[in-house]
Amino acid sequence: MIIALDAMGGDYAPRAIIEGALLAKQTILPEEATILLIGQEEVIQQHLSELNAPEGLLQVVNAPQVIEMGEHPTKAFSQKQQSSIAVGYHLLKTGKAQAFCSAGNTGAMLVGAMFTIKAIEGVIRPGIAGFFPKEHGRYGIVIDVGANAEVKPDVLTQFAELGSIYYENIFKVENPKVGLLNLGEEKSKGTTLTKAAYELLDINKNINFIGNVEGRDLFDDSADVIVCDGFTGNVILKMGETFYGLLEKRGFTDDFIDMFNYASVGGSPILGVNGNVIIGHGVSSPEAVKNMLNLAAQTIESGISDKLKGFYQSV
Repeated sequence: MIIALDAMGGDYAPRAIIEGALLAKQTILPEEATILLIGQEEVIQQHLSELNAPEGLLQVVNAPQVIEMGEHPTKAFSQKQQSSIAVGYHLLKTGKAQAFCSAGNTGAMLVGAMFTIKAIEGVIRPGIAGFFPKEHGRYGIVIDVGANAEVKPDVLTQFAELGSIYYENIFKVENPKVGLLNLGEEKSKGTTLTKAAYELLDINKNINFIGNVEGRDLFDDSADVIVCDGFTGNVILKMGETFYGLLEKRGFTDDFIDMFNYASVGGSPILGVNGNVIIGHGVSSPEAVKNMLNLAAQTIESGISDKLKGFYQSV
């Protein structure tokens, strides 16, 4: 198992990224797992030395360029082919890594996925899956949470398929419940988009569609997979993060509320591309990076990428 990690991506890179990689390797990843730290080699080696990292515990792949958080994604990715993000995708495409993780420029990560490993044949638009805590103690997912601000009904239908297959294989829940996020439970409610999407989802035999769900249903057992456009999904994702932050400031602790902490999962997968890609939060801490790498390992072990390809080859 080989996981490529962008050492230069994130507000606290490279230090926090390297510390997280050391934590993951020493505490949570399978012994046979290899982490490739991608970035400016001299800088990475200096940090490894300062952290007294055991010789050979992490491998370093040189990438002299860095795509900064504020750069234009398409322009930066095309002009910086020696950046840590571009090199990471090259390793994934050529089979030298089985997953690629980055807390760097999200737009560049999406552009890199589409231009390098590309969408699975048959997938209209890949989506990002966000994790939302459930009262019973596990997570549900919402797709999309930011890759596609505007979508069409057939894209929402594919999000349901992608999310359902992912959820079943990662969380080991057979026939997960899929809900369409809407402003009411009734079939007749919603926008032109959601009404048309409902009709497509309702006749899709590949998913267990339970109908419309509302914002109040995000954290209960109503649905395991919730489908929406990326604009809506990103708003509720950021709202959840803010909710956790406000309670933390007030000293409120609770096992369920702690699951809102972005660091508890560490990242979000891009579903529908030819490879395992995990996007981390820009402010990722070492703990978040550790959990992002653990999610990458689980994703590799599940074989989800091949299962999604197989699904769209068969339909």
